[in-house]
Amino acid sequence: MSLDVAEGTNLSRRALLGGALAGAAAVGLAPGVASATSRPRSKAPGPGSLPNPSASAGSDQIPLIKNIVIVMLENHSYDNILGMMPGRGDGFRLGGDGKPTASNPWPKNSVFPPPSKDAVLHAFPMPNPCQQQAHPYNTWEAFKVSHARGRNDGFVKSQSGPVSMGYFEPSVLPFTNSLAATFPVCDRYFCSVGAQTYPNRRYLMAGTSLGATTNVLNSDRPPNGTMFEALNAHGITWKNYYSSLPSLLIWTYLAGVPGISSNLVKISQFFTDAATNNLPAVSLVDPDFGTQSQENPQDVQFGEAFLAQVVNAVMASPQWPHTMLVWCYDESGGYYDHVPPPKAVRPDGVAPVLSAGDRPGSFNRYGFRVPAGVVSPYARPDYVSHVVHDHTSVLKLIETKWNLPVLTHRDANADNLLDSVDLTGSPAFLNPPTLAAAPDPSVLAGCLATGPGTIPPPGSVTTD
Repeated sequence: MSLDVAEGTNLSRRALLGGALAGAAAVGLAPGVASATSRPRSKAPGPGSLPNPSASAGSDQIPLIKNIVIVMLENHSYDNILGMMPGRGDGFRLGGDGKPTASNPWPKNSVFPPPSKDAVLHAFPMPNPCQQQAHPYNTWEAFKVSHARGRNDGFVKSQSGPVSMGYFEPSVLPFTNSLAATFPVCDRYFCSVGAQTYPNRRYLMAGTSLGATTNVLNSDRPPNGTMFEALNAHGITWKNYYSSLPSLLIWTYLAGVPGISSNLVKISQFFTDAATNNLPAVSLVDPDFGTQSQENPQDVQFGEAFLAQVVNAVMASPQWPHTMLVWCYDESGGYYDHVPPPKAVRPDGVAPVLSAGDRPGSFNRYGFRVPAGVVSPYARPDYVSHVVHDHTSVLKLIETKWNLPVLTHRDANADNLLDSVDLTGSPAFLNPPTLAAAPDPSVLAGCLATGPGTIPPPGSVTTD
């Protein structure tokens, strides 16, 4: 469909971000805890308040952690990536045959017509590491249909279609599963909004999408800016390491802000900085969005290899003893997840900018769960976080560490992920563990030529 071309493909997103980079060149720029079932608090001090009101802004509140590294991949739900991880986290419920019991009805009014009357599609393992082009598909409307007022039974009916019930076995993503089984994994980490990539990444950087619900760029500036400007204002070092495009420029106005462009550096510099004790206080590490982000139709093993390279570089770095790495995914991509997203605090008074045909709503609910975890020498062993988190939790972590003014009501109310670390005793992972090896990218690519296989596979559809 034309909508897929306009908003649902890597090509369009790269082209849009390319425009932001061109704009930068044109102006001459250089190369408090809520439970998993309760509503988050809504009465925390608002924008501009300090996490520690008794300390000065910009002061170090967590001296044992000196470096924060953020790795955000794309477009997968918790169940899609970690649903089959054995004995850890809230994944699929399994039947006596060891297979997930999860299913969705496939009604006749679905976007993709069902193969039979009263069809039911059961969760199934993806045939190989590749994905379908443009599907599943996560939009504001697709989220509303999939969520189905908390039943989570509209995925197959929605624009995402039958591929939404697919999941990847741990053997396909051995490093990711090893990472989540060794270090803390967060099984109540939700994307910030039931919408596309750009709005969710905006929440990571600014605590709001400023009304955006689609992958559209504009020059709007959030009233309190972004975390990058806050870091600059208090002399805290940072870099956005990128392969193809720096995700920071989703906020296009930043291209013209002094002190920004000099911190946009190529990914090769990240590995050099990690090896030579030169990582900044905050590192935002971007994959190649065309091959390594894990968005469809990519081979997900390329993205896993990238994540492994970053994590292993951090663990091998001289700065490892004082580092906290957070890995996550920007949004669920339209893949099934069984946990209904809870209510969330509205970030501000800006209403959603909706497309024709979208159901009305507000920014008062999280999107579906995404895989996320914490990697640090201070990480708690054998720990699964059931605390409600979203992308503004990463922002809140940075604000808590340096006592920076919160940017919106959403990050003001967010938990800061520190439940996953123990800063009171000797670090449990001072000697980094050996994790499972990721597949070798040089020998992958087979399914990129042959396709993702038959979806849904035989035997996955039954009738009521």
